[in-house]
Amino acid sequence: MKLIESVKEFGGYLNRYTHYSVACQSEMTFSMYLPPQAAHSNVPALYWLSGLTCTDDNFRVKAGAQRYAAEHGIALIIPDTSPRGDSVPDAPEHYDLGQGAGFYVNAVQPPWDKHFRMYDYVVEELPHLVEMHLPLIPGVKSISGHSMGGHGALIAALKNPGAYRSVSAFAPICHPLNAAWGKGCFTAYLGENAALWQAYDATCLVQAGAHLPEILIDQGTADEFLVDGQLQPEAFQAACLQAEQPLSLRMQDGYDHSYHFIATFIGEHIAWHAKALR
Repeated sequence: MKLIESVKEFGGYLNRYTHYSVACQSEMTFSMYLPPQAAHSNVPALYWLSGLTCTDDNFRVKAGAQRYAAEHGIALIIPDTSPRGDSVPDAPEHYDLGQGAGFYVNAVQPPWDKHFRMYDYVVEELPHLVEMHLPLIPGVKSISGHSMGGHGALIAALKNPGAYRSVSAFAPICHPLNAAWGKGCFTAYLGENAALWQAYDATCLVQAGAHLPEILIDQGTADEFLVDGQLQPEAFQAACLQAEQPLSLRMQDGYDHSYHFIATFIGEHIAWHAKALR
């Protein structure tokens, strides 16, 4: 790990690191907010997964989360959304495929399979790295995310019961198997094998028996991607109801898909995670 930036905020430090990722076979960048409590003792962590086209910079600049993380004594760990670099394949004509659009899956189709293993990176490699080198309580972590990152947060928690103390999401892609974004990326990254698709679909995972203590989702009613069927929270809600999976789906009137929406409710999400992380 190489520290490339450090800024003091709310008594703690917003740091940025680079390191070589074995999972992604490339240099990766992530940001991390260490609250003031980390100067005296190890702290729990909240992982944040960002959405399509984002880097680690979007959340740390736009969400205003560091204030609440400092209040509750929680570290924020903010990975990039994909591997990047000249040697990493890309589809520059498609914003929803390639660099900036890792979808938090382990790709099995060329040319993506060498580098696009974001699931392993987020679930296994990055936690091991930061817990080894930074003042974190080993294994005490929660996860959240937005849009594509909300999809990532849901599948990470559902596929690994017990690994995260809590999970929440903002406007997640709940049923990518049945959405244009998911169909495009899943075909490219995973091929035509429907079983592989279902293994990275939150709605399918709940239908197959995955279960968590509780899930929190906020969804804006004025979200343009809700209207065009990319997100499908209703499908996830129906699957949770059928499976008796506790879900708090809060439809927030008039809010869109932007970071204005995230900034409005991120304090409530961090407080909700803080209860579980205690």
